[in-house]
Amino acid sequence: MRYAMLICGDDREWTALSPADEQDVMKQVYEWYERWQPTGKIADGGAELQPQETAKTVRAGADGQPVITDGPYLELKEVIGAIVMLECDDIDEAARIAATWPLAAGMSALEVRPVMSRE
Repeated sequence: MRYAMLICGDDREWTALSPADEQDVMKQVYEWYERWQPTGKIADGGAELQPQETAKTVRAGADGQPVITDGPYLELKEVIGAIVMLECDDIDEAARIAATWPLAAGMSALEVRPVMSRE
């Protein structure tokens, strides 16, 4: 079954890292991929997201038509900064794999969710 591993944290912590510290964290992330990629547990790589200030938000307007605004307006400390798709037997296995992720500045929590299948 497929699971989404959502990497959550504070964008400000990540952007405050020195280039050397960022490089060190990314080295740990690449090592994590090197560990799990050969096992077939990573279903579809992943994607690192730009900071939340670069986002657009689409909401239903009063007339039911979409309204597009710059960035999120919610004052959230933690946001989703990246996503990795896992292929696991069950959510417990997915959570065990997620628990090996190198949590660092800007990455304070991981959320693992089953991906909907509409077959």
